[in-house]
Amino acid sequence: MSRRCQLTGRGVQAGNNVSHAHNKTRRRFLPNLQKTSLFSDALGQSVTLRLSVRAIRTVERKGGLDAFLLDTKDEELTPEILRLKKRVKKARTRVAA
Repeated sequence: MSRRCQLTGRGVQAGNNVSHAHNKTRRRFLPNLQKTSLFSDALGQSVTLRLSVRAIRTVERKGGLDAFLLDTKDEELTPEILRLKKRVKKARTRVAA
């Protein structure tokens, strides 16, 4: 399983450990990923995703998973999340009709 947020795409970054003597050794900065289930109002069910804590905060600020997906551009989403977005759109149009 890759160390990448499914919604935002945030992944591993590289950098240096710098000692007091200013010696530099390479290290990795891992994202704070959590396995969470978010409720989709349009689908009426929970969706389990592996998200960074920053993405969880963003989803909550936008007003939930459905609002986040509908507000985000398609180019910024992974193919798996794009399929979820299309399911949400389809369910919303079915309810509206």
